[in-house]
Amino acid sequence: MKQGLSHAAVARISQGLASIIKDFDQKSFTMEALKGLEDLELKARVHHIIAAMGLSLPAFSKVAPALCRLPAHWDKGDPKDPLRGFAAWPIIDYVARYGIDQPALAFKALEKLTPLFSAEFAIRPFIERYPHEAFQQLNLWAQHPNDHVRRLASEGCRPKLPWGMQLKTLVAAPAPILPILETLKNDPSLYVRKSVANNLNDISKDHPNTVLNTLETWRTTTASKETLWIIQHASRTLIKQGNARALALMGAKKAHIKSSQLVCPSSVLSGGLLNFSLSFTSKQQQKLVIDYAIDFLRNNQQHNSKVFKLKTLEAQKGEEICIDKSYSFKAISTRRYYPGEHQLHIQINGEVIASANFELKKAKND
Repeated sequence: MKQGLSHAAVARISQGLASIIKDFDQKSFTMEALKGLEDLELKARVHHIIAAMGLSLPAFSKVAPALCRLPAHWDKGDPKDPLRGFAAWPIIDYVARYGIDQPALAFKALEKLTPLFSAEFAIRPFIERYPHEAFQQLNLWAQHPNDHVRRLASEGCRPKLPWGMQLKTLVAAPAPILPILETLKNDPSLYVRKSVANNLNDISKDHPNTVLNTLETWRTTTASKETLWIIQHASRTLIKQGNARALALMGAKKAHIKSSQLVCPSSVLSGGLLNFSLSFTSKQQQKLVIDYAIDFLRNNQQHNSKVFKLKTLEAQKGEEICIDKSYSFKAISTRRYYPGEHQLHIQINGEVIASANFELKKAKND
């Protein structure tokens, strides 16, 4: 992804700034921005380009009004390039670094710039330093006609936003977030609703009852199709944990099944597939949320369980359900596998109904 901030992106940034800033020295900025850029990873590139902007631009009080005009002049890049939006990232985060002492001006700039990429990272220092003013602005943005700005209202205050600074005050006490999500719970934009669901999912990891109380109220008082979609996706972590209240929101109660059988190999090679199958009979018509969990052996010889979605279905009385699934033990950057004993568990509506042990073995070429 770091290639999203390479020579072409710097050229677009330079051209965009020159179109709104009088006497902007494109040559000097470009030389400074490209100096050592290729040796840096993605976020380091963002900070490096911001520093180059800081050396080339006048005071933020003069830059901020000009940045509000940038979208009209912005080169959006090659439509075939999935990383073309990254070029706007340093410009938006420049506002957070150089505008932190002037929040009113910064908010105006972020509102105009967020459709170019997203100001979800840039707004967070303002939430931390000026919580009252920032939440006043976020609540206004939640009513904005532009869906990018409405999404910013939710995404910007996610307590545990991936890649973003954690908002520890909101992790501990998320109450200021809830009015924003209340405003957005029926939003027509899937882009916005995904953010609302992700925000609630973040909160559920530390305050499950707060989220469940909110979702149960929504379920009984404002059950539009948009709200129902949010409820389903906001409760996914709680559902994986087998939380009974979350499962009830999905219409899933205690499962009534018989003749369950889990077929799992006794071993699998590193880099290979764990192929397993599940079969059972439903004793009645019922909603079934089926997940599987693997207790991975870690380097310290302890186990760490991870839950994965398997299938959600409406089973009929007497229906025989057969499910085949594969899990890949191919090495990935986000998870390292260690040879030894692992466990596989199948859970239906939050209850483990079958388990099996298997050994992960080293392949010959490991």
